[in-house]
Amino acid sequence: MSDSELMRNGSLPLCTEFTLVAFSSLAELQLVLFFVFLVIYLFTVGGNLIIICVIWATPSLHTPMYFFLINLSFLEMCYISSVVPQMLVHLLVHPKTISVGACAAQMYVFTILGLTECCLLAAMAYDRFVAICYPLHYTLRMGPSVCLKLAGASWMTGTVVESVQTTWIFTLPFCGAGKIQHFFCDIMPVVKLACVDTSQNEIVLFIVSLIFIMSPCLFILCSYVRILLTILRIPSAAGRHKAFSTCSSHILVVSLFYGTALFTYLQPKSSHTPDTDKATALMYTVVTPALNPVIYTLRNKEVKEAFRKVTQRKLLRQMD
Repeated sequence: MSDSELMRNGSLPLCTEFTLVAFSSLAELQLVLFFVFLVIYLFTVGGNLIIICVIWATPSLHTPMYFFLINLSFLEMCYISSVVPQMLVHLLVHPKTISVGACAAQMYVFTILGLTECCLLAAMAYDRFVAICYPLHYTLRMGPSVCLKLAGASWMTGTVVESVQTTWIFTLPFCGAGKIQHFFCDIMPVVKLACVDTSQNEIVLFIVSLIFIMSPCLFILCSYVRILLTILRIPSAAGRHKAFSTCSSHILVVSLFYGTALFTYLQPKSSHTPDTDKATALMYTVVTPALNPVIYTLRNKEVKEAFRKVTQRKLLRQMD
């Protein structure tokens, strides 16, 4: 008898909590993993805070590009904080349970921030497109009101779309042992626990992912095709290098984020396995947010110079 039939007969109770079993087989390594992920988490939060403070304290960086970078850094801090603190707790305690309500709350925050980042990366690509392809119109096309509208639209899209999607997921009945083969409440591992046929839900989830993940991705690709064509028409090698250098950090971040997102959310349910889900999830929840501060500091001369000046001013004040 299937789970759905048992549930209708009343012999299979609904889940009130889930158990996250991703690292249960690594009992001897859980303390090591705790310290590794703790260091990465502190580095990520600290690195993004430094970027925000440096940009805030440097008037020359009060430009559209760095306005979006502040948004991205704040988002990355929230993004990793929606997953890693709970994962750290579960590496130290047993049983590794989470209530259905807490699981839903985590999915709300995580998915909203994920889709917002998709849209924000597209807004950053548009900023680079205008700066390189239409430099004489840049201040007009990317004025403060335009930047606020683009950032606001990114956050609004993420909030509305993912609130509806996550609410719909948690209208499904969950029953049985409630074991999630993951380290947080990601979409597909949770959907797998539903004790009804979810094939239609999966089709809708796939379509939503296709529209709202691929649309920003295609916009970014089209923007960079135009940017590349414009750069190739610049006569001097120094000019081409300077133009491309303003985009290189963004290209790296987009590649890291979309590479894992497309692999994870545009696969059919049958293609998902616990091991691949966990590996790709570690990339986009832990590794990518940790690399972003490194990419935007080591590869960005303006940020490095601003950081050096802010540090020097602080040292001089301490000496006085």
